Amino acid sequence: MSTPAIAARLASTRRRSDRIGDRALVGLTAGASIAIIALIGLIIYDIVDKASPAMSHFGLAFLGHTTWNGFTQFGAGAMIFGTVVTSFGALVIAGPLGIAIGLFLSLLSTSRIAAVIGPLVELLAAVPSVIIGLWGIVVLDPVMRTTIQPALSTVLGWIPIFAKPAIGYAGSGIFTAIIILAIMALPIIAAITRDLFLTVPRELKDGALALGATQWEMIRGVVLSSMRPGIASACILGLARALGEAIAVVQVIGNVFQITPSLFNNGNTLAANIALKGIENNTHLETASIFYLAAVLLVIELLVNLAAQGIVRRYRLADVTSGSGKKPARPTSTTTPIAVTAAKD
Repeated sequence: MSTPAIAARLASTRRRSDRIGDRALVGLTAGASIAIIALIGLIIYDIVDKASPAMSHFGLAFLGHTTWNGFTQFGAGAMIFGTVVTSFGALVIAGPLGIAIGLFLSLLSTSRIAAVIGPLVELLAAVPSVIIGLWGIVVLDPVMRTTIQPALSTVLGWIPIFAKPAIGYAGSGIFTAIIILAIMALPIIAAITRDLFLTVPRELKDGALALGATQWEMIRGVVLSSMRPGIASACILGLARALGEAIAVVQVIGNVFQITPSLFNNGNTLAANIALKGIENNTHLETASIFYLAAVLLVIELLVNLAAQGIVRRYRLADVTSGSGKKPARPTSTTTPIAVTAAKD
């Protein structure tokens, strides 16, 4: 057989194997995607099915009731309040700190310092939540009770959220849970934002500095402005970690069903109560109510994810519109807009 014929035969065989490989790849990836959808659907179905007795018994009033007596009356109101307050409180603390750490590691520190601090930040994300909760009980709880809570009440006690509790400082409570959740969300936000800031082209940063922008103006006008969708996504991931955390919160929040204006009082969250009550020998109605809590938590997580997608889509649309020249951004200083515009061009 001649050489051209052999080459043609080999090419035909290779094309056949490539087609088989392409089909197999499509089948495997499509099967994995379908399996994930089926798994999520199965989980949602089981939760709703097991929660249906409580849903039919209490209806939507379950979301407003704050009583959980273990026999006939169950409600998620106090836990929804605790979940929202602790999660968003943790985001208020961890968001700015995480972004600041990401900026320092990616733009402001030396390579040696970043090589040391960066892995430590990532290591903090790998610490099990039960260990952080134990640290909260042994170390943070006494400090809160004897130092931090009294100091905050003395200075900011005129604000209801920092008012002194009627029963005195307990150490454990909503504010302690916020600190614990902030510690757990911080490494996620810091690690993601650091990687985001490292992807900003060096030409944009150097161009802004060369045209007279200060370091802060370059960071604000180039780095933060171009990475807004990613920063929002990082913060939402940190919020999702806080919303779903259970064990560490159980250890420090006090597990009391109440809605209180003071952060120094005890409270409870949806995830914490699910973890605590799910291992007990419950009545049929209480078990259904626990699954009702799980359904409520799923809905909250879904709403947070939808809000995150809306925020990211809005930022991207704003960036595209501003970049096309149809709706230029309003200048905020005499230096930054010139530097940023020239750098983008």
